[in-house]
Amino acid sequence: MMTQLDLITHSFTDCQAQASALAEHIAERLREGLAARGNAVLAVSGGSTPKDFFACLSREKLDWAKVKITLVDERWVAEGDARSNAGMVRARLLQHEASAATLVPLYTPTATPEDGLDEVTARITALPRPFDAVVLGMGEDGHTASFFPGGDHLAEAIDPHGNAPLWPMRAPGAGEPRMTFSLPALLQSRALYLLITGHAKRDLLADARLGLGAARHYPIRAVLTQSQVPVSVYWCP
Repeated sequence: MMTQLDLITHSFTDCQAQASALAEHIAERLREGLAARGNAVLAVSGGSTPKDFFACLSREKLDWAKVKITLVDERWVAEGDARSNAGMVRARLLQHEASAATLVPLYTPTATPEDGLDEVTARITALPRPFDAVVLGMGEDGHTASFFPGGDHLAEAIDPHGNAPLWPMRAPGAGEPRMTFSLPALLQSRALYLLITGHAKRDLLADARLGLGAARHYPIRAVLTQSQVPVSVYWCP
């Protein structure tokens, strides 16, 4: 019987050091992928937390023209919308050295994520697997990707035996409808990274890891308790 993997935790006194260290590590993973296979794929989260990390990674020197970048989830809004994860990735990461990378978005100009599901699924399934790295975040409600508490497809999305790489998601805390990777799709990676800031999230993560109190129901537990891919936590206050 397989058991959950240990978390590898890297703690930093300031968030710029955190961002720089993670960027250096991810860049090395991408270089390894390029050297071994001639291509590399990175999946990242949106939101405000990874902005400094993206800025640091964008200046790393490697053959970005052979790198594809996608998102682990997306709000169902056009890329020009201020809340678009793809728009933020273009503005923060696909700059400087990384401007030659290719972005593979999770949004199509359709009314709903259900309408765009087939097209986005085709994009994602065409990417080389496993990914070289997946960088996740975590909300104060214990969500990661768009695995939101109360999500209409949460059970299906975090089912480790599911076959679908993507799920539409609607939830009380999600704002707009979303498109999200499923747990099995996230685990088709050589490594998982969890980028978090603040003491509250550090404590929430510890409770979720141990399944204490309400935290035993947090969706992040699906990532923390899986036994396939190591998870490295990068934390700063």
